[in-house]
Amino acid sequence: MTRRSSATLNAQTVTSAVAIEKAALEVFQARGFEETRVEDIAAAAGISRRTFFRYFASKNDILFPDFDDMLQEFEEWLLALPDDRPMFDVIADGTMRFNRVHSDGVAAHRERMKLILHTPALRANASLQNAKWAGVVSRYAARCLDASPEELGPQLVGQIALGAANAAYEEWLRDESSDLDEVIHRAFVMLRELPDLDVSTRR
Repeated sequence: MTRRSSATLNAQTVTSAVAIEKAALEVFQARGFEETRVEDIAAAAGISRRTFFRYFASKNDILFPDFDDMLQEFEEWLLALPDDRPMFDVIADGTMRFNRVHSDGVAAHRERMKLILHTPALRANASLQNAKWAGVVSRYAARCLDASPEELGPQLVGQIALGAANAAYEEWLRDESSDLDEVIHRAFVMLRELPDLDVSTRR
């Protein structure tokens, strides 16, 4: 196979996966995630059940398309940055890059995140993906802190960053007039203010 034909095949694969995801989101919104069967998604996408499983192992995986590839891109981006910016500022930028709004627009991205954060059946899958994401952040933090990724400091940074990102998304879903980029960066700014808030509360 030539390089050109391989690139064409990859483009077709991405387009097909996106089309299935778009159809699935519409069905999830109409019927609910747990009530939707793979057959329903396949029918909405105009494909067979067998074709569906060529792209996704289960309906749970639809909301995490290309997650490992995106993680690799995220980590490469972090590694390429110079060490001349505050760590949490960089992680905030990286969080926004990683969670960039889907090509279908803000409404589709909201629906996807609402399902991921609020669907009990997706919690196990989301927890696994979140752990991978926090691991990438911990490895970046280890470089900033001159420590091993397994040490408490980098691990704490990874978990704190994950919590800030999730809190920002919850705020964005709650207030539909809010801007995702602004909310995410505000959440990471607040991380640095929390010790002062604690002192003020006790006083």
